[in-house]
Amino acid sequence: MTRELNFKRKGPEKGDALVIFLHGYGADGADLLGLADVLAPHMPQTVFMAPDAPQKCVGNPFGFQWFPIPWLDGSDPAAAEAAMAEAVDDLNGFIDVAMQAEGLSADRVMLFGFSQGTMMSLHIAPRRQPPLAGVVGFSGRLLHPETLGAEAVSKPPVLLLHGDGDEVVPFASLEEAGRTLSEAGFEVYAHVMRGAGHGIAPDGLSAALGFMRDKLGIAAPAG
Repeated sequence: MTRELNFKRKGPEKGDALVIFLHGYGADGADLLGLADVLAPHMPQTVFMAPDAPQKCVGNPFGFQWFPIPWLDGSDPAAAEAAMAEAVDDLNGFIDVAMQAEGLSADRVMLFGFSQGTMMSLHIAPRRQPPLAGVVGFSGRLLHPETLGAEAVSKPPVLLLHGDGDEVVPFASLEEAGRTLSEAGFEVYAHVMRGAGHGIAPDGLSAALGFMRDKLGIAAPAG
């Protein structure tokens, strides 16, 4: 049984595209939803949603986690795997309900993840059918790369972005994820945020905006 995720929403009452922000370990939906204020003028008629992950964070009781991270919080690896499987079900349920509520098909939905939210995005999107419009993944990595080829039922385009000074998730994770996705037949783009740490730099957000507008077919606003 899936758990209902709390979320916040910004955008028009009736939009024609949906961006779902997936936050990192120890944060919450509001942590990324502020990006909607920057993106919205360039993505008219787009709805932005940001759910909170289903679990209180072990390492930060004021935030949430999609699953525990054993090397950070000392959790049991088996328990972490089980928690991730539950979170995958919860998030898939959230995406289904959000699409229905907004009256949008999968090809009008973009996942935008940061760190652990990127890990969730890269795991979920290939295992959903019909395919989503795409995935934007900042500062994360691809979990269980060995099962991707066998388990992928769709191949939405992916943009991977990473700071080359990331002190939390190794920069090499970008190349590792990109190689695995490419070998599995995905359309993959990459952007290196030079000098950036574990975060979203302005040049990265600009690259993400261009990718989302392209894959969602959103024309530049007049004027």
